[in-house]
Amino acid sequence: MNRSGNGRLTLRELKRGELISAMQQADEEDDINKVLRLESGYFSYEHFYVIYCKFWELDTDHDFFIDRENLIRYGNHALTYRIVDRIFSQAPRKFAGDVEGKMGYEDFVYFMLSEEDKSSEPSLKYWFKCIDLDGNGVLTPNEMQFFYEEQLHRMECLALEPVLFEDILCQIIDMIAPKREDCITLQDLKGSKLSGNVFNILFNLNKFMAFETRDPFLIRQEREDPTLTEWDRFAHREYIRLSMEEDVEDASNGSADVWDESLEAPF
Repeated sequence: MNRSGNGRLTLRELKRGELISAMQQADEEDDINKVLRLESGYFSYEHFYVIYCKFWELDTDHDFFIDRENLIRYGNHALTYRIVDRIFSQAPRKFAGDVEGKMGYEDFVYFMLSEEDKSSEPSLKYWFKCIDLDGNGVLTPNEMQFFYEEQLHRMECLALEPVLFEDILCQIIDMIAPKREDCITLQDLKGSKLSGNVFNILFNLNKFMAFETRDPFLIRQEREDPTLTEWDRFAHREYIRLSMEEDVEDASNGSADVWDESLEAPF
């Protein structure tokens, strides 16, 4: 909701969002577990559980901070080193914590929401700032190529058929249809439904490959319920997967205690 990114909500931003009505609905519901998709999901236990488990999984020493090497493991090593370096340079967003070279939980929440739903306006701004190396408000072919070079190298290492940047640039221009062909602005990205795929092409190999070989089942799911966001779908899939893993762990341990109390981070 905080479009200015200063960490404070203005009255206008508050009125424009659904936070007040979501608070009211949460207040009226006795069982928080039933509150899966109140408005924008602010109070969804399902969403919280997925984010917290992902953070805890990456935070190997459980000091409630993650560093570059931790984040590189996100999404089965989906991201490139170059984009992770940009995140830790705090180009898209200044970290809330003051520990050098470390990302806190609040910073991770912002990153994860941006990574898993690249169609939202805050997400587009987040990744735009990452790719805009000189901060001049436009993405040039040279800036995009800088990030895509690592993707190309990864494809070669995995013995995948490499796609040359020249071809990728043509694909991006076709998808976004920018006002100028020599650069892309944030407004250009906001005007296209395929903007998120541009960022996946540049720094997330797993999602880039998934886009190139689109799953008919997922396409059908999206058509059946177009009101759900990419984040809603991702969080629901992950919640089911994590719940199943928890059930298996409970069965193998013969106990309902999932977390080791000696390691559990404080809320």
